Amino acid sequence: MGMLEIRDALTMINFVFVAFMTIFFAYQSLFIVIGFIAKRTKKEDQTKDVEYKRYAALISARNEEGVIAQLIASLKAQDYPSDLFDIYVIADNCTDSTAKVAKEAGAYVIIRNDQVHKGKGYALDHAFRMIRKYVGSAYYEGYFVFDADNIVDKDFVKEMNRTHLLKGYEVMTSYRNSKNYDTNWISAANSLYFMKEARFLNYPRSLLNTNCAISGTGFFVSQKVITKNNGWPYHLLTEDIEFSVKCAIDGVKIGYCDKAIVYDEQPTTMKQSWDQRMRWSKGFYQINAKYTSSLIKGIFDKRSFACYDLLASTAPMTILQVIMIIINLFVYIYCGTKYDTYFVVQTMNLCETFIFSYFINMFLLNLFVGAATLVSEWDNIHTTTINKIKYLPGFVIFVMSYVPIGLVALFKKVEWKQIKHFAAEDALAFQGRKG
Repeated sequence: MGMLEIRDALTMINFVFVAFMTIFFAYQSLFIVIGFIAKRTKKEDQTKDVEYKRYAALISARNEEGVIAQLIASLKAQDYPSDLFDIYVIADNCTDSTAKVAKEAGAYVIIRNDQVHKGKGYALDHAFRMIRKYVGSAYYEGYFVFDADNIVDKDFVKEMNRTHLLKGYEVMTSYRNSKNYDTNWISAANSLYFMKEARFLNYPRSLLNTNCAISGTGFFVSQKVITKNNGWPYHLLTEDIEFSVKCAIDGVKIGYCDKAIVYDEQPTTMKQSWDQRMRWSKGFYQINAKYTSSLIKGIFDKRSFACYDLLASTAPMTILQVIMIIINLFVYIYCGTKYDTYFVVQTMNLCETFIFSYFINMFLLNLFVGAATLVSEWDNIHTTTINKIKYLPGFVIFVMSYVPIGLVALFKKVEWKQIKHFAAEDALAFQGRKG
């Protein structure tokens, strides 16, 4: 193949890649526009009386003695009838005093020791089986799932109950804020990322009446769904996204409650963030392998936009981007071994332009999304004005670092690693400060 043919082939490949990426993700531009201009959701109509249903909070905890009491305190302080709200802590393979601390704080404790079946999915499934065995499947209307490091806004259960009953959602996600946004740029970047998901993904989805996606913590699932699924059969590394994908495939609507707020502790070191996102990236590959064909079938057989949205959200585009960069680098290096002819120079310029444009466009796009999130969520970000602005570039670094993370995760064996949580708070003082 001559240099003219190489140049023309590379031109076509680069054009097809850019066109595909633009078309495939074009709908998310609409999400950003809707999320930015739409007024925030008001609390569900308080003039409508709704019944107080019975719920349980489930907290999977492994060696979380330092923070578990604060979460339980915030749940005990809910503006909701205490006799209709129980708290369960699954002390999952703990070697510390998590179970003791949780019990003293007022939670029911389920001890689980299983070194073979590890992970939050298995812990939740075990809890559902224990609850079904001892209190029955019909005892609770549904369950709220939290991580041990969370603190929950005092109106969380009340707002979720109203949305569940008024809108009929059997699965819901909530607004995920941060306990430690202002610790450093890493915690700020992680925090802003989840605010972006709430504001520019789940909020527009709810307004467009399509499926949202749960995100690890602060979500609701009804007893009807648990009964239908015979527990919690989701055990991939990202069991939350696996559940969201399965809901889209099965036609189960996931709603969003903007006024139900959970405060999450974010990683404060790059190693913690890297390990966490390595697990997420590997989990996405697992989802790709298990559910891609079902999602594609749902798009065409059921005309399901939710399936398309989840396919786009989980597709391994990082790998495709890396492949395109490698192709252009390879051609560039190959051209360097040839005589300095017109077509050689033209082809090298083509490679340089593609690679340079890719990184510049990625930087500008993520800077725009981060800035849009910062502006729209300004009042919900609890730090100084200076910190809000100076931590913004960290968001760009955070998102772009997914490229090497996704590449490494493709080849590396990844297992769940605990992130140590230290941001212990006085739950009542925290609720008052953030309220």
